[in-house]
Amino acid sequence: MKYQQKDFTNELQTNIQEMEFALRTYRDILVKENTSIFENRNLEFYVKFDGSNHFQPGYCSTIYIGITDKIDSAKELINLHVITIWKCERITFGLPVLKNILRSKIIGELVDKSLKEIKKEFKETIEEFLSEEY
Repeated sequence: MKYQQKDFTNELQTNIQEMEFALRTYRDILVKENTSIFENRNLEFYVKFDGSNHFQPGYCSTIYIGITDKIDSAKELINLHVITIWKCERITFGLPVLKNILRSKIIGELVDKSLKEIKKEFKETIEEFLSEEY
């Protein structure tokens, strides 16, 4: 769901923060549940959650779920899945820009899925990674 800067409210920020907190907590649970399985297959389980100032252009609250082969010294990701929760950017004529130029706008985009749907996607992604041969 897209938001204009005028729609950036404390309520929206609270919704984003609550979703981020719930997903960080869920991430920790899934990491604990699956770490030994990945270790037995000599794989590293990689989950990262980025984010800082919600309404600042350039902010992107994202979950990265990936795996690497422990034997591979370069630690290149074998598989990666990305779920973006909230993204704030400055645009002009529909294109992202870095600088505040005339007629540019700040917009935000919140994931259209419910917390329950994201958790399900998170879990299914991990199960899919575990079912594949590397």
